[in-house]
Amino acid sequence: MYARYCLLLAALLVVVPLAHAQAPALTTPRASMHATVMQTVGLTNITIDYHRPAVNGRQLWGGLVPYDQVWRAGANENTTFEVSTDVTINGQPLPAGRYGLHMIPTTGQWTVIFSHMADAWGSFSYNESEDALRVTAAPRPAPMTERLAYRFHNPTNGATEVALHWGELAIPFTVATNTPEIVLANMEVELRSLPGFFWQGWNQAATFALQTQTRMGEALGWVDRSIGINQNGTNLGTKMGLLFALGRAGEADALEDDFFAAATENDVNAYGYLLLSAGRTDDALVVFRKNVADYPQSWNPHDSLGETLAGIGQTAEAIQHYQHARDLAPPQQHARIDGILAQLRGAN
Repeated sequence: MYARYCLLLAALLVVVPLAHAQAPALTTPRASMHATVMQTVGLTNITIDYHRPAVNGRQLWGGLVPYDQVWRAGANENTTFEVSTDVTINGQPLPAGRYGLHMIPTTGQWTVIFSHMADAWGSFSYNESEDALRVTAAPRPAPMTERLAYRFHNPTNGATEVALHWGELAIPFTVATNTPEIVLANMEVELRSLPGFFWQGWNQAATFALQTQTRMGEALGWVDRSIGINQNGTNLGTKMGLLFALGRAGEADALEDDFFAAATENDVNAYGYLLLSAGRTDDALVVFRKNVADYPQSWNPHDSLGETLAGIGQTAEAIQHYQHARDLAPPQQHARIDGILAQLRGAN
């Protein structure tokens, strides 16, 4: 009997506290739903993590969202803004990292704030001393957006506009990055691994530097590494292009014999355009004519020679070579060449 009494007492001691304890809440949808948007600019990832309140017929600006007060730029936890590399915001530098994103709405220019504190609830504990950057933004009218949204507009490999849309207003700011420098820095890292044992990677880095006019002096060293592994028309052409761009045309010309001995049809064609870009049209014509003579049954040399002849007003001969190109080209090139021929014949 005593043992049964003890068991009953123990059970009561367990049940009674649980009956009066606060039960854990079960999961239900949040009124302001969670969202994440991401855009890559060049090699830079831009990620915005936020919550999306609805208008619900309310007066937003100067009402639900007061003027001249720091606002979380969303709902619930503070909005976060993360970039994988250093960027500029409206021209001002912001290092790679994750930031709390806040705004100060006004009747004129808004302030956009990037805070080192990225894990607060809303803006209630916001502290100006934790700012990483402040920029101004000019609101503009926009189509109605019921639920607050962040959107990327007109992204390129170098920049994008980011805009908060809510109600009939958009608040834009520009995020830009030095993509050529970032790409070359990334290529240097990659060349420390397996790509560094092959000529193609070193030539690709040098070619990108030439195309973007970035670190071309260093690129000469990269293309020399490529040539040291396997000399060919492609990397010799890249070196000649770098030398031309650096004002060392004599050194580039001295490589021509080696270049032509190793070059393919495409290498020679690319060299002709390189000469054109350097303003050496007469030399480019010589190169394109050589390519036509060496590859008379290939459409592209005729096409390139025709383009160059048309550019200097030698229309009749340009038509001849464009017609040869049309006869030899694959069907997907016909419409483009037909359009050029029509223009040239109309002008002749």
